[in-house]
This record gives sequence, structure tokens and C-alpha cells, in this order.
Amino acid sequence: MVLVSVLMGSYNHQNYIGEAIESVLNQTFPDLELIIVDDYSTDNSRRIIEKYQAKDERVRAFFHEKNMGIATTLNEGLAKVRGKFVSFIGSDDVWFPYKLERQLALSKNHEDKILWSEGEIIDSKSVPTGTSFTKMHSAANKKKSGNLFKEILWDNYIFGQSLLIKKDFIGNALFDTSLRYLNDYRFIADLARKHEFLFVPEPLAKYRIHGGNSISKDRTGWLKDRVLLNSYFLQRYGSEISRNLKGILYMKIGSTYADLGRTDLAKQFYLKAISIDPFSRETILYLILAFTEAKGWLGSSLFMFYFKVNSIFELKAVNLHFY
Repeated sequence: MVLVSVLMGSYNHQNYIGEAIESVLNQTFPDLELIIVDDYSTDNSRRIIEKYQAKDERVRAFFHEKNMGIATTLNEGLAKVRGKFVSFIGSDDVWFPYKLERQLALSKNHEDKILWSEGEIIDSKSVPTGTSFTKMHSAANKKKSGNLFKEILWDNYIFGQSLLIKKDFIGNALFDTSLRYLNDYRFIADLARKHEFLFVPEPLAKYRIHGGNSISKDRTGWLKDRVLLNSYFLQRYGSEISRNLKGILYMKIGSTYADLGRTDLAKQFYLKAISIDPFSRETILYLILAFTEAKGWLGSSLFMFYFKVNSIFELKAVNLHFY
């Protein structure tokens, strides 16, 4: 029985998957299995995977006969893990060689924690861009260890490719097949409801930015996912969170509908945010969005004035560019 099961979902990343696989197999901690579930790639990915499977018995590969989506792909992989710990890596991402060794050493004194780390951002040619994962997600100064449940409901800034999770923590948790792109966000939020995190500030994995990333291919689908996800948070956890956070979640749904061009629905959710939390400092923002959408001379001026006032009084502003 292996100690760590590494799960990789694969789809049409022939230019990157070889580097991703090697970064796992070349770990300084060798007691692992690499489970690759290929979701009916139409490029050369399958042949590349089969080459590594033939060379290294730690590679366990499975191939779909039709495209099933990332959530189904990862759920299938989870059903096959045999290790005490589970990690994830994208077929276009890369691990540093000592990733597992560093995290496993920490886990000996923190068995009750989910471990994650800083990440290095690379481009399509594996060249570092000069920024980090947390900086890219405006999370450099956010809380990164301990109970992160409320922070994650507000905004997901956890680097999924750096996670090390005890299999027992996952239990029956699954990736939501109704979400095409944000199923990992829900998965992490559900884990955060029950478990604390421990952050390693050293980059242990690399996140690749290239033209094939999901948000660049299907922004409308990604926005629809955002509505479904925040609606799920409100339904599942609404009784456990503050009025302020519920108001923000309603505002996020409204903002997403505005991005989709559904201004009628956007206004409804902005007003719902006000009704939920009428005395919060965000109420003025909700009113601005409900009646001007921050557009036009008046809307833009009021929008900018709101954030300037918040900045002066060092109040917590709402970030409208959600992931």
C-alpha cells in the first residue's frame, strides 16, 4: 500500500502532460502512485500517458471512451486511490521535486490539517512569470492557515495543485458534476467546513498560464458556474454564516448576472443583499450597483467615491473580480 495517491485529470494537454508526469515520478519521496484519468483526449495525450505507464509501475492510467467532464473524471480517480494521503496535479502543471517530502514532514506534527503551499506562476514554455499564486489571486495578505471556511466562501484562493489531504478527510466528498469549471472550489469549501489548513510559504508547485485555461475558453460557462456555486453556498451554509457574508454572496450572484447581461436579475440580487444585511457598510455599494450598475458618469463616480471612502477609513472593501 502506498502512502500518497496523486490524482491527475487529463484532457488535451499533449504539450505539457509529460512534464507534469515527470514532476510527480521524480519526487524525492518515492512512495506514491500516480492515478491518471484521461477524459477522452483527442490529441497525443493517451500515447504519452501509456509510455510512462509502461516505464513506471507507479502509474495507473484509465481512459474514457467519451468526454465526461472534469468533475466525473476526478471522482473516478478518487474512487481508485489507495494511499493514506491524496494530492492533485493538473496535466498542465508542475511540482517541485521536494513537494511531497516537505509536506509529509510537516504533516507528522499537523495530522489534523490540510496542507497547501505557495505556487510559482509559469507560462506555456515553463518560464516563471515573476509572480506567485497568492499574489495573482490578490491573497498575499489574506489568512492562509487555520479555519479558512468563511474566507473561502468569500473567495477561493487555495492553490489546488499544492494540496496534501488525508484520505479520511475527504470521506464521501465528491466534485459536483453540475459545475463545469468551479467544482474544485466547491470541493475545497466543503473540506474547509470541517478541517483547518496549514500554509507553506515556500512554492512547492507551479501553476501554468496559457491560452487553454478554462476561463479564457468559455467565460459564459464559467459565469454560470459562479451563480450555481454561490447559490449552493447560501443553501448549504446560509444558517451558519453571518448576515454580512450572506449579503456578499447575494451581491456576488447579482454581479455575475450583470456580467451575463441579465440586469433584471442582477438588481433583484443586489436588493436581496440589502434586505439580508441592511445596516452593513456594504449597503451603499449594493444600492449603487442596484440602481446604476456602476455605469455612466453618476454610477462610476459613486462607485469610485465608495471605495475612496472605504480606503480612507481602512474599511474592508468588496473585491468585484471574483475567481
